Amino acid sequence: MKEPLLLLPGMMCDARLYTPQINAFSAERPTIFVPLRGANSMRALAKMVLDVAPSQFALAGLSMGGIVAMEIMRLAPERVTRLALLDTNPLADPADKAEMREAQVSQVRNGQMAAVMRDEMKPNYLADGPGKLQLLELCMEMANDLGPTVFEDQSNAIQNRPDQTETLRGVKIPTLILCGREDSLCPIERHELMHDLIDGSVLKVIAGAGHLPTLEQPEQTNKCLRDWLNSGIGCD
Repeated sequence: MKEPLLLLPGMMCDARLYTPQINAFSAERPTIFVPLRGANSMRALAKMVLDVAPSQFALAGLSMGGIVAMEIMRLAPERVTRLALLDTNPLADPADKAEMREAQVSQVRNGQMAAVMRDEMKPNYLADGPGKLQLLELCMEMANDLGPTVFEDQSNAIQNRPDQTETLRGVKIPTLILCGREDSLCPIERHELMHDLIDGSVLKVIAGAGHLPTLEQPEQTNKCLRDWLNSGIGCD
């Protein structure tokens, strides 16, 4: 049996973030989506994932999911057979973002999550394209379904996340670093840094995608993931 694939979502996203990947890979191997809820630190979230994961697995995480994936590599590297980091960031949250995150949490506590998602988060998510409006609405639906408690917990986890540069220096498994060319939340420079930190990793930049290439450019993204899973890393 092929190694299981674990998929970890971005902030305020559910399994719909990976619909094209689940459809593509579930016929080939066990494909497991693990939600990131019920804890407010990266360490606790990583431990929750490890508690439900198989003994060994290929691990892919997007955005916040990538940050949790890096924490899993810090806690239990022996359980991960290969690693894919998508549209994510290995660095700690800058101190100057604390006020912004706390203001967002305050708004959400006051029943304004839709406004936070609409005005402060969604505009930075996606590249321009014919499907942008539909995908933005999907982002809003996922956030609404997860609700304000998950938003606050995930915000706290992101704000207090550790720097993972030393963790990445120790990664010795096949690793794919992938991002959308127009990702303004986690720009290409962050992915170049991760690529430089992990010996033998491959960096792929997806044209026509922003922060969510799994949905914006699923065919390109799936090709990269399939090559990473089946024959090593990277894609043509």
